[in-house]
Amino acid sequence: MVADERIPGTLNVGHTLPTVAQAFIFIALVEVDMVTLVGMITASVAGAWLGAGVVASWPRRKVQLGMGIALLAAAILFAMTNLGLFPAGGDTLSLAGLRLWAGLAGNFALGALMTLGIGLYAPCMILVSLLGMNPRAAFPIMMGSCAFLMPVSSIRFLSKQRYSLRPALGLALGGIPAVLIAALIVKSLPLVAVRWLVVAVVLYAASAMLRSGWRESALARETPSARPRGLLP
Repeated sequence: MVADERIPGTLNVGHTLPTVAQAFIFIALVEVDMVTLVGMITASVAGAWLGAGVVASWPRRKVQLGMGIALLAAAILFAMTNLGLFPAGGDTLSLAGLRLWAGLAGNFALGALMTLGIGLYAPCMILVSLLGMNPRAAFPIMMGSCAFLMPVSSIRFLSKQRYSLRPALGLALGGIPAVLIAALIVKSLPLVAVRWLVVAVVLYAASAMLRSGWRESALARETPSARPRGLLP
């Protein structure tokens, strides 16, 4: 339904409204220091603006390989989280000094990678835990980051026409009621089982993207030698 090079833009455009709705719900429900929250969100938006401008100009082969690697990294992060290979975090709901600067730098990088399809939620929760914050504080930070960065990155994709309208509209229309159901009705899920399911799906998507990218690379290498000599390209 969507050409590979349009997938990052379609995902960002389509998930913008559901993510905004989700962010407002969780920012209201979960307490976190306002300076930390605003700073982390601002850093992610700046990273997304930079990342979307780069990704929106990439050719199909680069997008395929980039998304494949990003999805593979996301699957590894989810698996390591399930296996308990990351710290559980602390009790604080704020960052200060060097830890705040480290958080801003980390969320800037995650905002840039978000536009490529790696996702921000799992890496942000890991970042927050590594910095000693309560993992619950990750919810308003990661959801607020996506709520503000996705409209910004979507502008870059829209301006370059690197998205598909119908799938993006379907994601938006289906995502908003799904977010409301998840936040207001479904109070808890077996997160370990859900993460393993996500790992399986993401690994399949990553392998498909990487195979497509490698095929495109092979065709690009073979095409010049297939041209008759003496003809202009």
